[in-house]
Amino acid sequence: MSAIADKPGSAIDIEALRKRLAHGGEIWRSLDEVAGTAEFRRFVEAEFPAIAERLPAKPNRRTLLKLMGASLSLAGLAACSRAEKIVPYVRQPEILVPGKPVYYATTLSSDGFGIGAIVESHEGRPTKIEGNPDHPASRGATDAVMQAAVLTLFDPDRSRTPLKDGQPASYGDFLKAMAGLVSRWTASQGQGGALLVEATTSPMLAAQLDALRTRYPRLKLYRHDPLAMPAAMEASRALFGSALTPVYRFDRAETIVSLDADFLGEGPGRLAYARDFAARRRVRDPSDQMSRLYAVESTPTITGAAADHRLAIKPSDVEAVAAGLNATLTGQAGASGSPVDPALMAALVDDLSGAGRNALVIAGAQQSAFVHAAAFAANASLGALGNTMELIEAPDALQVDGDLEAMCQAIGREPIDTVVALGANPLHTAPAGLDVREAFSSLKLLVHHGLYRDETAFLAHWHLPAAHELESWSDIRAYDGTTSLVQPLIKPLYDGRTVHELLAALGGEFEADPLSLIRQHWTQLDDDAWRKALRDGVMANSAAKPVSVTVPPDLAGLKPAAMAGNGIDVRFVADPWLRDGRYANASWLQELPRPLTKIVWGNAALVSPATAERLKVGNGEVVNVASNGADVDAPAWIVPGHPDETITLSFGFGRKVGSVAALSQGYDAFHLRRGSEWFATGAAIAPRQNSMRVITTQHHQAMEGRAIVRHASLDAFRQNPDFVRQDAPPAPTESLYPGWPYDQEAWAMAIDLSACIGCMACVSACQAENNIAPVGLEECERGHEMHWLRVDRYYAGPVDAPETFFQPVPCMHCEKAPCEVVCPVNATVHTHDGLNAQVYNRCIGTRYCSQNCPYKVRRFNFLDHQSFDKEEAGSEQGVHNPNVSVRSRGVMEKCTYCVQRISAKRIQAQIENRDIADGEVVTACQQACPTQAITFGDRNKKDAKVVREKSAPQNYALLEELNTRPRTTYLGKISNPNGKLAKPGEATDG
Repeated sequence: MSAIADKPGSAIDIEALRKRLAHGGEIWRSLDEVAGTAEFRRFVEAEFPAIAERLPAKPNRRTLLKLMGASLSLAGLAACSRAEKIVPYVRQPEILVPGKPVYYATTLSSDGFGIGAIVESHEGRPTKIEGNPDHPASRGATDAVMQAAVLTLFDPDRSRTPLKDGQPASYGDFLKAMAGLVSRWTASQGQGGALLVEATTSPMLAAQLDALRTRYPRLKLYRHDPLAMPAAMEASRALFGSALTPVYRFDRAETIVSLDADFLGEGPGRLAYARDFAARRRVRDPSDQMSRLYAVESTPTITGAAADHRLAIKPSDVEAVAAGLNATLTGQAGASGSPVDPALMAALVDDLSGAGRNALVIAGAQQSAFVHAAAFAANASLGALGNTMELIEAPDALQVDGDLEAMCQAIGREPIDTVVALGANPLHTAPAGLDVREAFSSLKLLVHHGLYRDETAFLAHWHLPAAHELESWSDIRAYDGTTSLVQPLIKPLYDGRTVHELLAALGGEFEADPLSLIRQHWTQLDDDAWRKALRDGVMANSAAKPVSVTVPPDLAGLKPAAMAGNGIDVRFVADPWLRDGRYANASWLQELPRPLTKIVWGNAALVSPATAERLKVGNGEVVNVASNGADVDAPAWIVPGHPDETITLSFGFGRKVGSVAALSQGYDAFHLRRGSEWFATGAAIAPRQNSMRVITTQHHQAMEGRAIVRHASLDAFRQNPDFVRQDAPPAPTESLYPGWPYDQEAWAMAIDLSACIGCMACVSACQAENNIAPVGLEECERGHEMHWLRVDRYYAGPVDAPETFFQPVPCMHCEKAPCEVVCPVNATVHTHDGLNAQVYNRCIGTRYCSQNCPYKVRRFNFLDHQSFDKEEAGSEQGVHNPNVSVRSRGVMEKCTYCVQRISAKRIQAQIENRDIADGEVVTACQQACPTQAITFGDRNKKDAKVVREKSAPQNYALLEELNTRPRTTYLGKISNPNGKLAKPGEATDG
């Protein structure tokens, strides 16, 4: 649905909602649902929302993304061409068996840090990303951005040829121009030259930059990283005299305090941290223990949603909380002025002191150096420094001459006339008040190296296409310093070049081979060690060693900032999928709902219910946000649990370059950001008199009024392990539906709601595995998105400070499936192993099965989202999994428990004359999940893990009173609140 205020002043009555929800216990999805708005009623009353009142217009091929995303190439490029015929092998490689995938280990980049991956390749075509279980940063898991790497690889919008002043040129012409540049720099020792680099942890890249600075002593090096969070290193320099970064050990932590840190959703260690955090909270027996998390945060995050106690405060107040916590733990004066309730602070400090060296205080990466210093001091005073938190040499530390602002000043002040931009796109990501276009326009030579012809590339004299990371040789370091190699899965599709080749050319090596370059750098690895590093995906024993430090008692003079005056706090955040906008052309990521707001294809200005009430604005109504002489217009979006007098703006949108990126809606938050700040104080908000469309999926497939999410505290679970049965309707024991024997396997799934953090990795992995098409803005607005798996977000409690719950909902694969008996053509069938299968070539699109499904997990293909015409097919078709059919218009589709993976393992087991082993079949959603919330297996095996999960006392089936007997069941969510702050024994179900 889209949220558009019908007229000014149509805001929801927040006070009425407060009164209704004051008693607690009620589960709700959104404010619209609780208020019963006409928009919400329209969506729950129609199986296919809005179809009666807005029949789709004639499909626009551009709007439908043509149709796997990023389908329109840049107009006018000579390198653009229609799909060519595939030439068969003259001599097939010995290791290649047609139809059998091959897997390679490599490493993907995340904000400059490495996350290990295993890439599935079919006949030389990468199709699916999985996590490398041997890599410390992935531990076998992935996230949505990693899943989309194969989509960006085959993106036809990628830059295809070198451009000179916007016109196609050859790589030879580019090298001639670089040869002239090398001659000038050699004569002048690099005078007038500058390199602009992004965040990187590549040892080889650092060595090349050092070599260039040695060769050209007057060459300048600048760094532009719009998502940089250097506060931890600033604090470590002040406290310890060197650039250090923290590494956390959640597997050892009993009590955790987060000071505005989204460690489950942000940062290079997020997947590993999520795994360790969930492992300490997995409860199956009343005697099990759980860690406890206190979250003090501004913008609601998935970390705050997982917290046992959450306090929403303005971002500018976090320093006061950190100062109060540090003063209390160290027994110093100055604990007054903290916005934290004294009872909460006392309970929090008692918990930390009780945990001792197993306590952990985490500072948010976007917070100030003082907050980080206070967190270091708190951990040191608890004895946790060296146990739950270690400090290592920063993997991304790089000696530079300044940032983007310093470069622009140098261009105007010093004789810098040549800039080589390596991947950065400063014309989009530059802070407000910095006219990069004017500075770059004065250059004699601007060279841009990047994956796309982006905003900066359009201004460049020379643009060189970059090789995708799945086409490149390189190296990179993880959050803990572990080094791993990046190896190509495919020859560059568009003649892209790696950054190492460009730097080699700037050093006078014009015929450099990327493999030879990296082998020359890693000369200490012999052939056996090299092959092992490639095979394993990591270099053994390469993690950074912890550094022993002592925190000075006065925090080295670091002080909290002066209290801000009146006004609104603006919190800037990176979009979880698009980041700073570099992934804006990936339709999978544009259409993936954001974890808490469920917004797609755009962004909004997030505000609290109280702030919206004060401003008299509703969802979708435009507000003007002004700060430091700049302003932006953005649609408001009311978020329960958001701090008052604070507005959250997200990066990643507002781009006009790229066929998919230009389709999205939203504002560009970089227009309001000063320098590298992550929050600003003293802003002003004024409502406009118009509205904007905000597309959200939060009302789609609503199952109102029924017991969905069931939850309890740890104390309540210990008193009543069977809490999920409390007040729940009993499941019938008899049925008119036929029974099914299962002589072989009986596949089943269990999902632990205590472990699910709502990160959406499962949804993205399902889309990549099963060739699920994005549908575009208009179809999403109608409720026609095609994701086979959704993650519902629920609230419970008061509107200003609710609890948050996540529930993944795939097809239930019911034993007594109501969809099967109503299909007139037998397209929905029950298989011998218990799957509810969909036979696409039988389906005639009656949609009876969807009407009869109480879980609303079936998707109807309204339009041809994917082209089958070989004359029109482009490179985007290469992302398809050949083991899954590409569906056509007019058929129903849904989750299959990844039947193609089941079949592959069954065939292998039959060849080896054995049974399928427990855990051998892993579904795409299960494999991607960083917290291992999903368990899949054969329930006929009594010792299978899925059987053990289903035997847990908190296991329950969704809507089991309907007697559908679903194969997918849930483990009720268990939290661990402090009994001094919450009613002990409290248990609720909604």
